[in-house]
Amino acid sequence: MIVLGVESSCDETGLALYDTERGLLAHALHSQVAMHEEYGGVVPELASRDHVKRAIPLLEKILFDSGLSLPSIDAIAYTQGPGLAGALLVGASIANGLALALGKAVLGVHHLEGHLLSPMLSKNAPEFPFVALLVSGGHTQLMRVDGVGEYTLLGETLDDAAGEAFDKSAKLLGLGYPGGPAISRLAEHGDPSVYALPRPMLHSKNLDFSFSGLKTAVLTLVKNHPCELNENDKANIARSFVDAIVDVLVAKCQTALKETKLKRLVIAGGVGANAQLRAALNATASKKHFQVFYPELELCTDNGAMIAFAGALRLQRDPNAASHDYGFTVKPRWPLHELR
Repeated sequence: MIVLGVESSCDETGLALYDTERGLLAHALHSQVAMHEEYGGVVPELASRDHVKRAIPLLEKILFDSGLSLPSIDAIAYTQGPGLAGALLVGASIANGLALALGKAVLGVHHLEGHLLSPMLSKNAPEFPFVALLVSGGHTQLMRVDGVGEYTLLGETLDDAAGEAFDKSAKLLGLGYPGGPAISRLAEHGDPSVYALPRPMLHSKNLDFSFSGLKTAVLTLVKNHPCELNENDKANIARSFVDAIVDVLVAKCQTALKETKLKRLVIAGGVGANAQLRAALNATASKKHFQVFYPELELCTDNGAMIAFAGALRLQRDPNAASHDYGFTVKPRWPLHELR
């Protein structure tokens, strides 16, 4: 079965072809980072218009790269939510329009389920069950994953997600957009002993997170600094900030594994590409004797491959999950625990 995946939830347009027998056949991605950079964040209207412009050329590219034609596709999966409403509507309309024209089945996929399952596209793929840390710009959650659609929420952020804290703190340091990669690179040159930043909820008796206070601590540090920040100051603050987030994430992951008695940890979402987080988790996994799995770096960001893959797994589990009714809705707010 060959599934076309369409991702358009925010500021990346991604299309991919996945074959349940041969694996990922082709995928293509266009990032809107350069377009949104001058605004310091994503502009929803611009994002939607750009998805319209990019989707068909990306479709043509993956068809060319895979050597397939449109009639070869068996089903089309698209991101139904969560995300920006206008951006989701672009992908949904393209997917349903194609499905109608080709007479193919179509399936709406949960964006976070795509991220959650994306490490299974790697050569070193995890087996069920596992604990998953879903950490991105808008989400920080710990889940127990027993199978496709079998998700138990263990803990989540009570305010800002880790990715939001990265972006907002980077902006305070004048690093621009997107902030996560920039602050991570700057932190490599910083001294962690210069500034002390809090580790929110590090010792709480649950698996929830809170990063708003850490962002506020960075703001206070910047405002109260006796002189204008130089590059060394910024690097030192960045290092303390990154270390604080990494310490909390690693500690909570260890607790989740201990409580569930599982030995496999999956990291999914954009922050999963963070070099400091990966290094800390790898070191801890070696010491504490558990396995940690990541998506390929190119699949950490939003992408069509994870949507095609999640759709294929859904259809393998239930061939009737897809529809030939081409009327559609999108779900900008769609809690993952509603999936079955």
